Amino acid sequence: MSPEILDEKEITTPVTLTLPNGRLNPAAVGWSRTPLHDTSGIGRGMQRWGRNKRWEYWAMTSPSHIIALTVSSLDYAAVHELWVLNRATGVSVGANVTGILGGSATLPPSLGDGPVRAATKKLRIDIEEVPGGTRLRAVTERVTLDVFAERPEGHEALAVVVPWNEKQFQYTVKDVARPATGTVSVDGTTFSLEAGESWAVLDHGRGRWPYSMHWNWGAGSGTTDGRVIGIQLGSKWTDGTGATENSLLVDGRLHKISEDLIWDYSTTDWLAPWHIHGATADLRFTPVYDKVSAINLGILSNNTHQCFGHYDGEITDSDGHRIRVAGILGWAEDVHNRW
Repeated sequence: MSPEILDEKEITTPVTLTLPNGRLNPAAVGWSRTPLHDTSGIGRGMQRWGRNKRWEYWAMTSPSHIIALTVSSLDYAAVHELWVLNRATGVSVGANVTGILGGSATLPPSLGDGPVRAATKKLRIDIEEVPGGTRLRAVTERVTLDVFAERPEGHEALAVVVPWNEKQFQYTVKDVARPATGTVSVDGTTFSLEAGESWAVLDHGRGRWPYSMHWNWGAGSGTTDGRVIGIQLGSKWTDGTGATENSLLVDGRLHKISEDLIWDYSTTDWLAPWHIHGATADLRFTPVYDKVSAINLGILSNNTHQCFGHYDGEITDSDGHRIRVAGILGWAEDVHNRW
């Protein structure tokens, strides 16, 4: 397979994701360096119920732990999770809640328009925008989390509309390399997220999806050669749409990668090295841990291999310079959903 370079439009002014009838606004198709899309129309108009998907996913990496938070509403179900991995021991602690309908989830119509919450007996998550960044808190029987994800001045994030057709489309914001500080307590033992070595990544989604979908997502945050590097990669779900969710962040500046990169990896040995490459990128991802999850509730099912490890290689920035990537901690995943 040869790489394909796409012609993607950069959006620089605010725009509504949907038309009054709930269908995709053609003017919304493109990407931006900062969230500019009003997504409040999701859930209105034609095909209103069942296909709408809204979520906030945050992942945090530190020298000692990897942490993930999910608050989501899929119309007919709400799926929430807090997951913590101790990198030294390989032991993970998690709490998953799947509820009928979406009443346990509070999600703002558009990014930043209000708090994000999951409220259940087993798990509580509270996410709110505060001066200078985002505060992330969560509580389960065994875990307490309180983290601040800083948004440095001038920090950019990739926002993309992926259009399958006028009735089915997704708006995603992938915000990588946010400096993170705070604490996580597991069974009464508290660990600090070390400043300068800990990072938060946001996956914000609002859209109307096909029932069955297969995707890859990869992201990483860290430093190489004295520069803050953020990697954002995606595949399969964007194929044939004219859009990609590929980008490179260098010291807070976004460099869009308008190419359908090639993903080579083993589905029989998930911890074997992955190769993600094309004309603009040549990355080797070396996994050390495979987070396997599966849900089968009839109409709703999921099979995920989310591998955590390190990225090495190089990516071309917007000026044509090859940027070295060395030991950047992150993940690469393979996901099949029926939802």
